[in-house]
Amino acid sequence: MLFRRIYQFLIVYSIGLLFLLLIKSVLSLSDYVIPGVGLIIETFHNVFDTYFFDVMNTMSVTVLGQCVSIAMAFGVGIAGRRSSWMGSFIKVTAYNIQAYPIVALAPIIFILLGDGFLSRLLIASMICYFPLLLSVLGIMATPVVDIEHFYIITGRMRWQLEVKIRAFENLSKLTTVISGSATLAMAGTIVAEFIAANAGIGYSIRIALYQSNLAGILIALFMIGIVISIYQGCLETLGEQIKTRWSVSKRGNI
Repeated sequence: MLFRRIYQFLIVYSIGLLFLLLIKSVLSLSDYVIPGVGLIIETFHNVFDTYFFDVMNTMSVTVLGQCVSIAMAFGVGIAGRRSSWMGSFIKVTAYNIQAYPIVALAPIIFILLGDGFLSRLLIASMICYFPLLLSVLGIMATPVVDIEHFYIITGRMRWQLEVKIRAFENLSKLTTVISGSATLAMAGTIVAEFIAANAGIGYSIRIALYQSNLAGILIALFMIGIVISIYQGCLETLGEQIKTRWSVSKRGNI
């Protein structure tokens, strides 16, 4: 699964790069507009070390931001799973907060928190959080009737057990959603770095843009894609392992 993620990205990236080179060839554009293969390779050797540590910096914020958003989504999703006044209030509050575009909130965040780690973490969490919340709400609000009915009639149903049952029955969906949210968390971190931060690969992309260094931007995109593909593959593999162990544990308890 990990290697499948990587080679799928490589295929997509190669197609995009070949398309750019085709435009360069057809329109006879200079390396200043669209870099040639030689310039891309030369730039790769020149910036690899710097960009590698920049991507790792961004990835650290991404992972932490995703963890924060997962905790928030599960907390709100579990609290708002009931069709009660409180559950409805929690959902409406979460929806209204998300209604404000991040580009409108980002300046306020940078003014209050500066252009460092906390600003990037908050923006990454905010962008990643809402799709997770929608999925968790949908899963937690949908009863698993056949299983839950047994515990209800025997008087053993508790909210913790209810959450556990619904999470297990939808573990594949949760794994897919959490894996997909990694891309949003990475995008949120890069957006924050591109707007006003002073570190990370988004900051390097901004510098490359100001220098009209398309080769540097292409290298940055390549490294971002490789790292996020590895991370998503690891998340999917971990999800499958958890599901397998949980299934074995469940059969052992029966």
